[in-house]
Amino acid sequence: MKNKIKYFFKKFIFLKALSSPFKPFKLKWYIGRIAIGTPYFYPRIWKENKDKPGYLIAIPKKIGFDFVELGWKTKWTSTDYRFEWSPLISFVFFKWQIAVVFSAPEASNYWESWLYYEFNTDKSKSQKERIIQCQQEFTQNWISYKDGKKESINYYKFILKEKYL
Repeated sequence: MKNKIKYFFKKFIFLKALSSPFKPFKLKWYIGRIAIGTPYFYPRIWKENKDKPGYLIAIPKKIGFDFVELGWKTKWTSTDYRFEWSPLISFVFFKWQIAVVFSAPEASNYWESWLYYEFNTDKSKSQKERIIQCQQEFTQNWISYKDGKKESINYYKFILKEKYL
């Protein structure tokens, strides 16, 4: 039972971003025909295939609820965070869907930086000190080219609250 409770709260860990130096994410609502994946496919149920034992078949959900936690992984090292999808809540009723997506500014830069801040900065320090550590160790400086001109962009200016810049 204790593990189930831990897992339940782990799914909602992304909510800690609201009390962090990062700008609050917004809620994007969608109401209409099924169009939002949970995360890769439209909402579905997996059932045993009676013709092929050991295989599963996907059946579109008629009525159902899904909660999709923040999708991320590490790539080359334990701190090389890669954003995959935003958290969302989806309710399906026949061919209709109501979905709420937790949408962050510059989603990839936001969630990857927040994950580093949450898991890899010194929690004995203040938020200001932790975000300085995060910016030094997990830079978000990117180079882009527009009309042949090189431009350097620090994405922390788009994802942090004003007082932490």
